[in-house]
Amino acid sequence: MAARRISSLVTRSFSASSSLSASLLSSLGRNSSKNGGFKRFSTATALEELIVPTVQISYTQNLIDGKFVDAASGKTFPTYDPRTGEVIAHVAEGDAEDINCAVSAARKAFDEGPWPKMTPYERSRILLRFADLVEKHSEELAALETWNNGKPHEQAAKSELPLLIRLFHYYAGWADKIHGLTVPADGPHHVQTLHEPIGVAGQIIPWNFPLIMFAWKVGPALACGNTIVLKTAEQTPLTALYVAKLFHEAGLPPGVLNVVSGYGPTAGAALASHMDVDKVAFTGSTDTGKIVLELAAKSNLKPVTLELGGKSPFIVCEDADVDKAVELAHFALFFNQGQCCCAGSRTFVHERVYDEFLEKAKARALRRVVGDPFKKGVEQGPQIDSQQFEKVLRYIRSGIESNATLECGGGRLGTRGYFIQPTVFSNVTDDMLIAKEEIFGPVQSILKFKDLDEVIRRANTTRYGLAAGVFTKNIDTANTLTRALRTGTVWINCFDVFDAAIPFGGYKMSGIGREKGIYSLHNYLQVKAVVTPLKNTAWL
Repeated sequence: MAARRISSLVTRSFSASSSLSASLLSSLGRNSSKNGGFKRFSTATALEELIVPTVQISYTQNLIDGKFVDAASGKTFPTYDPRTGEVIAHVAEGDAEDINCAVSAARKAFDEGPWPKMTPYERSRILLRFADLVEKHSEELAALETWNNGKPHEQAAKSELPLLIRLFHYYAGWADKIHGLTVPADGPHHVQTLHEPIGVAGQIIPWNFPLIMFAWKVGPALACGNTIVLKTAEQTPLTALYVAKLFHEAGLPPGVLNVVSGYGPTAGAALASHMDVDKVAFTGSTDTGKIVLELAAKSNLKPVTLELGGKSPFIVCEDADVDKAVELAHFALFFNQGQCCCAGSRTFVHERVYDEFLEKAKARALRRVVGDPFKKGVEQGPQIDSQQFEKVLRYIRSGIESNATLECGGGRLGTRGYFIQPTVFSNVTDDMLIAKEEIFGPVQSILKFKDLDEVIRRANTTRYGLAAGVFTKNIDTANTLTRALRTGTVWINCFDVFDAAIPFGGYKMSGIGREKGIYSLHNYLQVKAVVTPLKNTAWL
């Protein structure tokens, strides 16, 4: 099965002396010469002759207590095709009243329903049946993800859907392996710990990886026996509603998973501040994360996990194979239209290889294939919406005004939709906005450094600490940087390796807690100590 063959979202990984994986490069469309005649940045014709997806949009209502229902207000909101800016569908606009209904359903399902009382093995079987249904419907889901999000269809179909399936296999495997401990005491007492589900989990997911973020949140929560109210990103509600329906086909009891679409200030705020929600998990911007944390604290002091923004350094050392470093740095920044919280958006290059790296990085950006994400070989689709599109262009203007050198790109591509030219800046300094703030777009900033002490200091001089990349042949250099960089992940000679078992999260203002792996289970469990006196015991 595809899910068993691919364990990572997308992986660029190689030793400093080895060649890149031909099959991976082929699947990601590395070489413009293989892409059916696309030129630099693609062409206007490629952007205008759009493929019409054949997938049917079946689910646009909120899912509450096992049923699709209209918003209580009767309101809907449009969701768009970022290739054109045209409306795809109108989706039920949930607000506080809908959140109340969803939380009530989740509470009843947790307190009275069969889900927490099922054996862990039974819960595991439902998760596995869901994964099988996702695999069965993967073509429709990949098409829907690309249509609503704008990411390349090859990326959605060949990398993200297989990882979605793998993640639920992974959490299904954990469901019957969650247990407490027997603890020795300093007296005649039997002490044990119980690991109990936390209750009703509120979850708010972002728009850049809708299905993957669904899995990161829903998988561990269900494996631990919790019930859920999930708010989709208003930009990308369609695939979460689709897979939630598949969960009920797999046998998930009503009320265990509720999905509400709506806006952050209404539905999101209502969920974060709800007095009957036991825990909140949020992925998104750092500024919004602060609001979520404040709302949770001011309501019932519910625990919060946050996966937030980043300004990740990608460090190219003086011993680097420049060609390979250029390719990996390009991937680290431009993947998913640059819309990655962990994007390698500060490319630090040693002064001895800086000039060569810069020329080759510029040439690689000029070869990047931009166009209709449904077309084979396209590496870059549109930004998610007009707001993000304008934000990225403002940062590009800021770079120019700050006297960074615009090597290529810098503007809109085509006449409709939200396509931006792959952009490269050189002569970037640490005080520029493009070097300090999260752009979330296809803009590479290349900075020069002299030695390890300097680059460590500069890489750590940021409010973020989500991830970092290091490219070197020297194991001592790699070890030095690994321990010095204040980030939740350090990728050595690879980037964006997102295996299901690898924890992901940030230092500093990049978040609280970890997603994926065994660490994600801790977010959805309470630990209870049970102490019983012992009499006439043979041993302690």
